[in-house]
Amino acid sequence: MREALFIKQNNERWKKYENQKATSPDELAESFISITDDLAYSKTFYPKSNTTKYLNGLASTFHQSIYKNKKEKSNRFITFWQLELPMVFYKYRRTILYSFLFFLVFFLMGWISARNDNTFVRLIMGNEYVNMTNDNIAKGDPMGVYKEMDPGFMFLMIASNNVRVMLFTFVSGIIFSVGSIYQLMYNGIMLGSFQYYFFSKGLGWQSVLTIWIHGTLEISTIILAGAAGMIMGNSFLFPKTYNRWVSLRRGAKDGLKIAIGIVPIIITAAVFESFVTRHTEMPLWLSISILGGSLLFIIWYVKIYPARLNRSLNPNNTIIDETGF
Repeated sequence: MREALFIKQNNERWKKYENQKATSPDELAESFISITDDLAYSKTFYPKSNTTKYLNGLASTFHQSIYKNKKEKSNRFITFWQLELPMVFYKYRRTILYSFLFFLVFFLMGWISARNDNTFVRLIMGNEYVNMTNDNIAKGDPMGVYKEMDPGFMFLMIASNNVRVMLFTFVSGIIFSVGSIYQLMYNGIMLGSFQYYFFSKGLGWQSVLTIWIHGTLEISTIILAGAAGMIMGNSFLFPKTYNRWVSLRRGAKDGLKIAIGIVPIIITAAVFESFVTRHTEMPLWLSISILGGSLLFIIWYVKIYPARLNRSLNPNNTIIDETGF
């Protein structure tokens, strides 16, 4: 069937779905099934057309209405992390990937800049920090900075600071996504130059096995916060079939879910940094286990589990992602 005929035959019904709210759960479910059937047909024969984009938006609206009208359960707190947040990760999986790639590029920029300019590390990290680290290296304890503060006070300071950085990274995405990308650039360049500094001192792998005990989770949350900000900014820049302000509200809501959802990960990273990283004498196997376990958790929770969950909830893959790229 030609696309024009497909639109002509169904346009009146689509407009009815768009303008009239269902009066009962059965009617809502029936409308949702009908529109997803149309979406599946359109994706098959007109995959890149505006019709498919329109139907995807309409189907997404029905999907959200069904979810919103479900009876709230007492375990809502658990289902947010068990179902809702992973589905947001899946929906915006490409945006998360772009955030990771941005951070990686900026990390390499910091590494290369520090390698080619002896003053770059001091410019980025500050003279006081570099001098203190040099003193610790001379004393034979290069990671001594993690031992200088009371662990309880250190935890409160680090956790509050990292939550603040995460929220700022997310909120700055309102500046057409550029604000979040700038935060990724700032943190990526800082980490790249910082990591090169230790490798230049012959302490590279020792620093990795120490710093990344908490850094694996901490850096992951920065990348996810950057993605959350980009989701919000992109929703305004690329509204697709929605009104621009409606699209912004939807993007801001989904971005906020990520920002809220990663707070426990930020707190866990702060616990590691305050109470675990300071034990630089820990066995190699324990350091690798903590670091590797953190990395596997992030990969599983952000990538693998959401994909499996989507397959189980949407076997026909009728609801596709809504990224701005």
